[in-house]
Amino acid sequence: MAPMTHDTRDLAASRAASGVTFAVTGAASFALSGPFAKGLIQAGWTAGAAVTVRVLIAAAVLAVPTVLTMRGRWHLVHGNIRLIVAYGLIAVAGTQLAYFNAVDRMQVGVAILIEFTCPVAVLGWMWWRHGQRPTRLTVAGAVLAIAGLVLVLDLTSGADLDVLGIAWALGAMVCAAVYWVLSADEGNGLPGLTLAAGGMVVGGLTLLAAGAIGIIPMATSHRDVELAGTELTWWLVLLLLGVVTAALSYVLSIAGSRRLGSRLGSFVGLSEAVFGVLFAWLLLSETPRVVQLLGGALILGGVVAVRLGEPQIEEAPPAGGTP
Repeated sequence: MAPMTHDTRDLAASRAASGVTFAVTGAASFALSGPFAKGLIQAGWTAGAAVTVRVLIAAAVLAVPTVLTMRGRWHLVHGNIRLIVAYGLIAVAGTQLAYFNAVDRMQVGVAILIEFTCPVAVLGWMWWRHGQRPTRLTVAGAVLAIAGLVLVLDLTSGADLDVLGIAWALGAMVCAAVYWVLSADEGNGLPGLTLAAGGMVVGGLTLLAAGAIGIIPMATSHRDVELAGTELTWWLVLLLLGVVTAALSYVLSIAGSRRLGSRLGSFVGLSEAVFGVLFAWLLLSETPRVVQLLGGALILGGVVAVRLGEPQIEEAPPAGGTP
């Protein structure tokens, strides 16, 4: 019995380690969207147009592998159609729409800070809905991570707030929390690749509709994009935006959250802010301040504390669903 228990723990530990790897890589991929999108915006694109094309490219990229993966298992799609639609409307399109409306009324950094408090919402939801009460160490890690996020976003000097803008930012936070909860659920048997692809299709069409009726402005440009002092063709940047920062990042993030659970997965996702600062430095020559580096260290410490405060992750057997 002892060897079997030992093997189970080793397998669970390996699953958790791979989950962290997937989640961190996914966060880094997500973070690249900032510099790529900013380059496109400076070249004449609107944020709404850039993210809409990004999502649609991701849907196209994921289409073929999804079809191959689902051969003989299309009943899983039919049985989870509500989940796919909810994921596309809330986790993909809802987050983007709410965030765009928030930054239209308030500073970008403040909007991101409010949205990135979603791990706290995930903690509350899992406690209220599933009785998973967070440990003291988990709560301490949450406080540490949010404090680090404030420093990374460099908001210590204060900012002007707008009530409606805050409401939109809170909406983005709720949508992001839904993203983590839905991504981590593998009890439905739906492969993560299929969930990402379906969500991209629904989200992309929703964003197109939102642009058509004027909810988000849409404008494009064929000018070259400058990144890291190099001129890149606009379509190449769009391709990278769709393939790397959407298709790859969503698949990796879902795989990570299914191994770590929504609570730890959402906190590991905060590393996106740190990677965002790093990539802005490398690609846009936006040198980070010392306070931002300190914030990154605090986020790392917070994630470690949350990891140590989530003992059930070590004991949970690997699920049968395909990541």
